[in-house]
Amino acid sequence: MTKTFLPSVKEVETTRKWHHIDAAGQTLGRLATKIAVLLMGKHKRTYTPHMDCGDFVVVTNAGKIKLTGSKMEQKVYFSHSGYAKGAKETPVKRMLETNPTRVLELAVKRMLDENKLRAPRMKRLRLFAGEEHTFTARMGK
Repeated sequence: MTKTFLPSVKEVETTRKWHHIDAAGQTLGRLATKIAVLLMGKHKRTYTPHMDCGDFVVVTNAGKIKLTGSKMEQKVYFSHSGYAKGAKETPVKRMLETNPTRVLELAVKRMLDENKLRAPRMKRLRLFAGEEHTFTARMGK
């Protein structure tokens, strides 16, 4: 008879690892799926869907990601303020110039399930537009 293994919350918290990803030259969607898998913990043997058992992810060079095809000209981010005529459309080209980490953040956020676990998972994602980051001491753990 096979028994189902469920990790304890304490065990999950103590076994979290830090992953460093260099985003320079990587495709947006493929990079976002790698990050989402690490944040969810699907790469671990002890993955449990209803628990937050993922790891920390630090991404550098988020401003140097690439988009395939003609997405740089055609992809648009839509937002609405809630007021009449409050719709805004922001092209991905302008978003990469003004806030390059936001493009990758939105891609990863939209790949995670829309439930109570998404917010704590997104808190473990650290994005940096350039090479420098403040988590060098934790990378060894």
